[in-house]
Amino acid sequence: MNGAINGAMNGFTAFSDGRVPLGTVVAGSLSDGIQVRLDDGVSVEDMKVGTFISIQGQRHRFLGVLTEIELESTDDGIVAAPPDASSPLLSQVLSGTVAYNSLTVEPMLTISADAENPVKPAKTIPPHFSRVSQASEEDIQTVFGGEEQGHFYIGNPMDMEARLCLDIDELVKRSNGVFGKSGTGKTFLTRLLLIGILQHGIASNLIFDMHGEYGWRGSSEHTTEVKGLKQLFGSKVAVFSLDPENDRNRRLTPDYQVRIGYEEIEPEDVAILKDAWGLSEIAAESAYSLRQILGAGWVSEFISYPAGEEFNHLAQQIGVPTTTLNALRSRLRPLTRYEFTTEGRGNNSVREIMNYLQAGQHVVLEFGKHGNDIGTYLLIANMLTRRIHEQYVRMSEQASADPAQQPRPLVITIEEAHRFLSPAIARNTIFGNIAREMRKYNVTLLVVDQRPSGIDEEVMSQLGTKIACLLDNEKDTDAVLSGVSGSRKLRTVLARLESNRQALVFGHALPMPVVIQTREYGSPNSYRELGVVDDAERQAQTKRDVDALFGA
Repeated sequence: MNGAINGAMNGFTAFSDGRVPLGTVVAGSLSDGIQVRLDDGVSVEDMKVGTFISIQGQRHRFLGVLTEIELESTDDGIVAAPPDASSPLLSQVLSGTVAYNSLTVEPMLTISADAENPVKPAKTIPPHFSRVSQASEEDIQTVFGGEEQGHFYIGNPMDMEARLCLDIDELVKRSNGVFGKSGTGKTFLTRLLLIGILQHGIASNLIFDMHGEYGWRGSSEHTTEVKGLKQLFGSKVAVFSLDPENDRNRRLTPDYQVRIGYEEIEPEDVAILKDAWGLSEIAAESAYSLRQILGAGWVSEFISYPAGEEFNHLAQQIGVPTTTLNALRSRLRPLTRYEFTTEGRGNNSVREIMNYLQAGQHVVLEFGKHGNDIGTYLLIANMLTRRIHEQYVRMSEQASADPAQQPRPLVITIEEAHRFLSPAIARNTIFGNIAREMRKYNVTLLVVDQRPSGIDEEVMSQLGTKIACLLDNEKDTDAVLSGVSGSRKLRTVLARLESNRQALVFGHALPMPVVIQTREYGSPNSYRELGVVDDAERQAQTKRDVDALFGA
């Protein structure tokens, strides 16, 4: 945008607040967007879809997003017979007269002199010949708020140094989603959102860490390793582990080693695994009959059930073919080889997780090598979440007479969210219930996924704030933008995102859609900005202080 601004300076003076004119309103409507003719000195090559635009009307200033860039002409003949490109003089004469450049801006907000409520949704449009500029840092501060107002810095608007912030209070009031194809920075953005929630202290996080990106350490596209939440925030974060061997290999000691008892596994936990385990509907439904016949220890009993005639009789008793029942047993049998499974009811991991969460701490459940097994991830995440949610429901109902006794708000982060929230199972899983409840029991979701089209439409409609990185599938794009005002134009913006660390953010936690470049994460300076001092830097500063004290 620097080239555009420099060009604009040649022909026009800046606004009083330093904003530099880019063009003039010449046509448009509230539904189709505002048409802006670029000034002659502004290069169309410096315009980018997604740029934050300001339009100065007579009584209001309009803020919007650049959604389209076009080459226009006043003479159709120039299209049929373009001028000789070897003649710079002829091209210069035609440019800006017969041929000109046009932008389409989607108006989102108006800023008025109303001291109490200066920012409002745009319900009108600016008049002809209103002057247009790129938005200023003051605009960003006015619309999105600043860090000093309790908001969290998430990134920078396109081609701007201004800090764009999310309202974390609004964020945790509803479930939210982070979407994008593999390698676009979903984990990067999720980690920042979790830090924002942690630092503001308004909710606890429970993170089902499928690939070891949030607990002790994570990965980055630019560095081999970045600090996880535990390294950054120490005792505020507890790491629970399912893989003791992985902990030993990394020479790390988790805060708690999770043990799941066979008696804790319910038929509902098996039902969600139907697709992941390749089970038929009948095989998955058989779990309910087995629970009724074999009792609380049905998993252990079923796995060790005698083969032959006795097993055939059990199948007949349930009313399913023996092969169907065998398929279910073959899927359950590997559970006996996992380090985290045991007879009975385990070590009451749910109680331990609840103790940490209600104490204001944040829990990361690391799966280690089990994160590569989608069945294990689905089983554990669903099983623990269902029981934790039951406790939240009970605590909320008990506190109905005294709001001060409400349980501490909880945000549950799940990856591969479409596995939990597909249309076929969303109504029957705890995660679908949580999304529809809209924090009724102080529990919300942060869903992370590269296939949003696989998530139930009703669940997607309940997500309050969405952060969408680049998506390469039209169905995924449609799913993310479904029900969003101006979705047709935002589709163009989303399709033109860069492949990494750039996202379209929209929803309840901010007043209008905006494209951001994600803030830096992983360098010593980025840790300092998060209020954390790197260990090596702390030691170096200590040495400098000692040297200064003793004159070394």
